[in-house]
Amino acid sequence: QVQLVESGGGLVQAGGSLRLSCAASGSIFSINAMAWYRQAPGKQRELVAHITSGGRTIYANSVKGRLTISRDNAKNTVYLQMNSLKPEDTAVYYCKAVVATPISPEFHDYWGQGTQVTVSS
Repeated sequence: QVQLVESGGGLVQAGGSLRLSCAASGSIFSINAMAWYRQAPGKQRELVAHITSGGRTIYANSVKGRLTISRDNAKNTVYLQMNSLKPEDTAVYYCKAVVATPISPEFHDYWGQGTQVTVSS
């Protein structure tokens, strides 16, 4: 089994910053891509940022220049540095890791439980 545990969410004023972390643990052979998604009330879950095992990144247009994704492969951890936060960034943030386990050579998606980010105006 693979577990993803997120941390770092909370309440912040507009213009403030937060740093989210997501650590993967368990029966891990290899981690391919990692990503952050978010889901606001009444809306579909959307991709925020994505990072490959080699460090290539992709961002949603709405967060470019404000949010930065990074990863520490030695720690199986992905981060999301969130600066210049806006009220519209309010959502539950989920991390995803594409993982191969020792008993399964195929990569599968694993999700964290989510962490709430609330930005007040």
